[in-house]
Amino acid sequence: MTDVPRSPTYPGYDVLDKRDTPSWDDITRKVIDERLATPCEPRFLNAVEWRALCAVCACIVPQDPQRPQVPAAALLDARLFENGRDGYRNASLPPMRDAWRIGLAAIDAESRARHELPFASLDEAARIALLTDMQQGKLGGEAWQGMPPALFFSKRVLHDICSLYYAHPHAWSEIGFGGPANPRGYVRLYFDRRDPWEAAEAKVGHEDKARKENGRVR
Repeated sequence: MTDVPRSPTYPGYDVLDKRDTPSWDDITRKVIDERLATPCEPRFLNAVEWRALCAVCACIVPQDPQRPQVPAAALLDARLFENGRDGYRNASLPPMRDAWRIGLAAIDAESRARHELPFASLDEAARIALLTDMQQGKLGGEAWQGMPPALFFSKRVLHDICSLYYAHPHAWSEIGFGGPANPRGYVRLYFDRRDPWEAAEAKVGHEDKARKENGRVR
């Protein structure tokens, strides 16, 4: 058990403590090990695109610096580098790689038009204001190359960043998720019941009890 704080809701819980227990099999361990080993430096995006993406991720999934960080931008860059795809896409959007290159360039262009600064150099309020306008379809300069900004926001920005964030073990610890159900599976499938290998949620005034229970979860 690590001493690094992970979640006030599930104190004392670290999903990685399950790694060498019956909760995970060899395939799960391999997948998670690869995810944890994702390079922190970009391999697909260039330096300008990378800075913009990191700034976008910081707005979409803000993280407590006192807790283990989910490398959302690195996970997305890795997926782009590997040319991973969903198996489907909205006909109004270009392929994933093209959509992200166009989108990040357009975000920087919109930012420079408003503030004479790239998106990554804006303060938090200005970043959020620009992303909100994107979400609401209020952007549409030439840099978008005909790609609908609101659609890019919903189908790429939110979809890709959030799905990759919650596919990472640090996020699992944050929300009390035990990872893949294979091979152990789940038995107590009723409301407000949990299996012994699931994390205990802290109730107000009973945080120490949850911490002790989570220290035994494997």
